[in-house]
Amino acid sequence: MLEKTFEPQAAEPRLYAQWEESGLFAPRTEGAAGAYSIVIPPPNVTGSLHIGHALNNTLQDILARYHRMKGKAVLWLPGTDHAGIATQMVVERQLAAGGNIGRRDMGRDAFIEKIWEWKAESGGTIVRQLRRLGASCDWSRERFTLDEGLNAAVRKVFVQLHKEGLIYRDKRLVNWDPHFQTAISDLEVEQREVDGAYWHFAYPLADGVTYEHPVAFDEDGKATEWETRDFIVVATTRPETMLGDTGVAVHPDDERYAGLVGKFVTLPIVGRRIPIVADDYADPTKGSGAVKITPAHDFNDFGVGKRAGLPSLNILDAFGRITDVDTPDVPSDYVGQDRFAARKAIVARAEEEGWLREIEKTKHVVPHGDRSGVVIEPWLTDQWYVDAKVLAQPALKAVEQGDTVFEPKSYEKIYFEWLRNIEPWCISRQLWWGHRIPAWYGPNGEIYVAETEEDAREQAMADYDSEVALTQDEDVLDTWFSSALWPFSTMGWPEKTEDLQRFYPTSDLVTAADIIFFWVARMMMMGLHFMDGEVPFKRVIINGLVRDEKGQKMSKSKGNVIDPLGIIDELGADPLRFTMAILSGTRDIKLSKQRIEGYRNFGTKLWNAARFSQMNEARRVEGFDPATVEQTINRWIRCELTKAERAVSEAIEGGRFDDAAGALYRFVWNVFCDWYLELAKPVFQGSDEAAKAETRAMTAWTLDQTLKLLHPVMPFITEELWAELGREGPARETLLIGAEWPVLPDAFIDASAEAEIGWLVDLVGEIRGLRAEMNVPPSAKPPLAFVAPDAVTAERIARHRDLILTLGRMSEVGSADAAPTGAVTFVSGGSTVALSLAGIIDLTAERSRLEKEIAVFDSDIGHVNKKLGNPNFVSRAAPDVVEEQRAKLAEAEAGKVKLQAALARLSEIG
Repeated sequence: MLEKTFEPQAAEPRLYAQWEESGLFAPRTEGAAGAYSIVIPPPNVTGSLHIGHALNNTLQDILARYHRMKGKAVLWLPGTDHAGIATQMVVERQLAAGGNIGRRDMGRDAFIEKIWEWKAESGGTIVRQLRRLGASCDWSRERFTLDEGLNAAVRKVFVQLHKEGLIYRDKRLVNWDPHFQTAISDLEVEQREVDGAYWHFAYPLADGVTYEHPVAFDEDGKATEWETRDFIVVATTRPETMLGDTGVAVHPDDERYAGLVGKFVTLPIVGRRIPIVADDYADPTKGSGAVKITPAHDFNDFGVGKRAGLPSLNILDAFGRITDVDTPDVPSDYVGQDRFAARKAIVARAEEEGWLREIEKTKHVVPHGDRSGVVIEPWLTDQWYVDAKVLAQPALKAVEQGDTVFEPKSYEKIYFEWLRNIEPWCISRQLWWGHRIPAWYGPNGEIYVAETEEDAREQAMADYDSEVALTQDEDVLDTWFSSALWPFSTMGWPEKTEDLQRFYPTSDLVTAADIIFFWVARMMMMGLHFMDGEVPFKRVIINGLVRDEKGQKMSKSKGNVIDPLGIIDELGADPLRFTMAILSGTRDIKLSKQRIEGYRNFGTKLWNAARFSQMNEARRVEGFDPATVEQTINRWIRCELTKAERAVSEAIEGGRFDDAAGALYRFVWNVFCDWYLELAKPVFQGSDEAAKAETRAMTAWTLDQTLKLLHPVMPFITEELWAELGREGPARETLLIGAEWPVLPDAFIDASAEAEIGWLVDLVGEIRGLRAEMNVPPSAKPPLAFVAPDAVTAERIARHRDLILTLGRMSEVGSADAAPTGAVTFVSGGSTVALSLAGIIDLTAERSRLEKEIAVFDSDIGHVNKKLGNPNFVSRAAPDVVEEQRAKLAEAEAGKVKLQAALARLSEIG
């Protein structure tokens, strides 16, 4: 007999160990009905499981378990990312906390050895946590983006792309982190709103030039007064960058400055002559309409500088300090100053010398390093780049022609937009932890790109008569570079392995929208280029972003983070997984602990249903054939199960996990537990032994099929029930994870059984709803009469009289030519039905109760309507607050309508 409750804390580790020991996580080698493969988006080796991981990996596991049960050879390939900057930061902090010397004093080799030691001790945390979630990955194939196999793949790709002219060195702007002294990707940049200012500077015109500047305008915006100026005003939020200005831009159609294009200004402090150029980037409607141009320290300015032929002068070093390497005209007292100290000094000098015209306070967005927390600088530096525009063309075509599809399809727009406007991809990072760039430098600066140092030396011999010293590039590759190779490198490329032949291209990729361009697009580019034009995956399923119950982004500072491991500790993995699945259909998933607790109750409902079945001796029977059942309720549940199987299968195949979970919930809770077991109760307790035996066997068989359907979403509780229920009846041939997915025949769709039991379910539902609406005491058993029923209804009444009496809590069920006095009527199944309530309820008290409750609803409706009718509230309140009020209004209006109907029914009684 089952225990009273399922104890996930004890059961889940035991069940997971059984799955691992069974070998069923690995792809089957014989008798497979095709192949299904999916690669895990590799979490950072430094990471811990967060709610986004819980969502993403639950969806992947549903797919893997489903296709495994469908008989396919399933490869869900796991692994972790070496996470260059994050891992280096963790180990540096650990060294500092232990009082050790820093990495620069330690040296590169010793520091990297320390990181490998850290990985061996602590790098497996997230992998262990994925096991707790129930992830059925093939751990025997686990990969790491810095393991030797992937290292070889990365070197080969780099060398080949370099030979093809698709990897090159260039001096361009990058996102520079002065704390870590490395370039970082856009994904590692966090935009923060801060208090700042626009400092308006008057740059003097050179060579005695003056112009007439409008200062007054009529109501049509036409200038009416002018003043003579020998300066042009520009505004900046970063005054220190003026030291690197090489131009001032105005819009070509801006009449105010038309005569100044081609003239010069004298840059304050440094005295540098810089030209005034015409460029569409300048916006005549913003500020003065003139923009200072610092090509070496602003991405937009870099573009203007390219178009206008302006030099790019770097005025910052790697630490964010003022340097005069490119700008000997910068006064020496600024050199070596921190950028923010220089800002203060420049503003003070501008004020003192009179060219500071205004300080305009503002809030603006400033880029920060997501890990260092410092302000990021656009910085001009030599880096390695991939010619992404060339690689993007096949990736665009593949999605355009449907070789790879996105679910939902709307996400293709993000993919297309990025690829059609793609910039060169900076792939070098100034770190020590990562794939070191396979390039060596000769004594005269020659670059030799090769997979090994030995190959580089062979190249160098062509330039030198004797062997010379070569120095390998100090930089490592962007983490996203190795991740871009993930679908094929993890299967053994560049070797032609059996896994590649069998599982590439992969079937699905499940990932988040924010890395469509950082990862998905790059995998498409690399996969198509190196795998003979084959896409890396047939379908990309984009999961939503998990927010709190109010729709706000989760953050530690807000205190609204839901820790999945804490949920698993308290409630088990299954409720979390089911919640993730059923809420997965929206871009923004509103999650609360209460929702998860609700789906724990769903698991409890299933467990109690299994206990009830056991108590009523519903055991699996050797050779039982559900096709032979005769009882209407058994034909009906067979039909409902078949419909559920179709709905769940189609939803999982289509990547609609919310529809799959919804279909499971409706079948298990509403159909099987609430109705079938209720309808079976009188049979279990009756004297018809044949009906009893059939219903017991059908209950056990239906439970088995239900466990199979639910297993991909809630694997632990279903596996436990499979084992416990398997103690009676024929021996189980396999664990549930290895069981065959039910595929039920069309013949199980039974229209007559569906119509008959549907009639009974609707009738009992109407009776129960009416009892609740009219406040009928639970102990009261009023009589029920069908008004002039037709022959079919009369037969149904006769067959199901006992069930109607029991489930509806009626004293009798009969028929009448007209509704009895003191009865309320309703229509069910096309028949008029009368429920006699005279003498059972206090009409006066009930009428008073309903009127009071309607008055409460009226008050609520008036209060909410007043709020929503206030334009200030609607425009100023947060969207989720407005939506909450609208939902409250709809709920109150629906409640009022229901009570008004009940009040109207009272008038039928008297």
